[in-house]
Amino acid sequence: MHPLPAPLVRRRQKDPLQGIKTGIWLYFFLLIFEGCLRKWILPSLTNPLLVIRDPVVVWILLNALGKGCLPINLFTISAPLIGLIGLLTAMTIGHGNLIVALYGARILILHFPLVFVIGRVFTRGDVLRMGKITMLLGIPMLLLIVDQFYSPQTAWVNLGVNGEGAGFSGAEGYARPPGTFSFTIGTTLFFSFMAPFVFYFWMEPKRIAKPLFIISSIALLLSLPFSISRALVIEVLISMVFALVAGSRRPHAQAKIFVACAILIISSLIIMNISFSENAIHALISRFEKAGDSEGGAKGLFIDRVLGGSASALFCSGDQPILGYGIGIGTNVGAQLLIGSRGFLIAEGEWARVIGELGPILGLFIIALRVVMTYDLLSKSMRCLGRGDCLPWMLASTSPFVLLFLGWAQPTCIGFYTMIVGLHIASCNSTSQSEKNAVFLSDKVRVGLPPSLRGACKPLRLKA
Repeated sequence: MHPLPAPLVRRRQKDPLQGIKTGIWLYFFLLIFEGCLRKWILPSLTNPLLVIRDPVVVWILLNALGKGCLPINLFTISAPLIGLIGLLTAMTIGHGNLIVALYGARILILHFPLVFVIGRVFTRGDVLRMGKITMLLGIPMLLLIVDQFYSPQTAWVNLGVNGEGAGFSGAEGYARPPGTFSFTIGTTLFFSFMAPFVFYFWMEPKRIAKPLFIISSIALLLSLPFSISRALVIEVLISMVFALVAGSRRPHAQAKIFVACAILIISSLIIMNISFSENAIHALISRFEKAGDSEGGAKGLFIDRVLGGSASALFCSGDQPILGYGIGIGTNVGAQLLIGSRGFLIAEGEWARVIGELGPILGLFIIALRVVMTYDLLSKSMRCLGRGDCLPWMLASTSPFVLLFLGWAQPTCIGFYTMIVGLHIASCNSTSQSEKNAVFLSDKVRVGLPPSLRGACKPLRLKA
């Protein structure tokens, strides 16, 4: 009896990074369902559950460091170092509360480096798999926010972490639904995270099951009125524009993307005439109209509130203490511990918060890191699009705003920053299975490091 050929008896080699990947998936699911635990399942543990993902991050970083897949670069060195300096200055010349300082410093020490681990260990297949899971979760998420939309704030489905209604001010007597999250920003970020994948699979329909593809597309469309979120509408429109640009660069995908846009427009017209969504559409339109009167509509939302707030933070940075008021003081948790109530002790805008907490020198350096990361990712995405790979380009429709302007002080926001930017880096690096461990750091940034660290930033490739 002849032995079987070697390829038939060869066992599949175990992925040495599978443990780290499992930790990243756990981080993702905790991000999505953390609010459920805090609001409905374990309300007595709402405060400890606020940082439930932090031990997972520590475990991932330690394992990544041990296996040589925690990139050593300007970002992973500078941000944690500034976090440690901010911790020391907060305790010596700042607010002096250790818990507040630790809560603020963990953003830079733990969550900021995690994106580079995701970018190093995740393959293209992992990125697409997470996109499909997100689209699958989007279906029950839509059903939940519809229920929350039509239910009173006293209903169980709308209970928040404080035992009161979790919905936020909307329009026409309806509140913005929080979904599975503790606050309504989670709903906006979740569907903003989902949108690039939906448009990507419109261009690559063979990579996904048709029922999931169709139903999740409908869920994304319906999420716009029921979320009553102007930011989500703008984000989906941006993703649509990015998809049109990608389609124009890929002749074989042009017809698909234009058909997709036509279907979305026709579906929108149909939905507008269905009684099921009529109230939600009126509420969304009313919210835009009221915002237009008070803020200038989309201009007020983005140019005045986001760009204007960031610009004023830069111009007024000289008015802040040289080492800031102390890291963590600008968070809601910091306000609760220091003055007994939630609020913005520094500023609502992200750049103003960072500069106020860390001071103009360290704060502006963190902002500069975020700007450099954004530029590097956009440059890589454009190069990938030029090679016919539109996945990084589609993710670029969401990650720049998250990188530049999203407030990291809120746990849900820092979680979505980690996942969105981490997957974007992985998509740029993983144009093929053989490149899954390529380092994100560009040559220009690496040149700026001291010679002793420059060699450590060379691409570290692990065997698949």
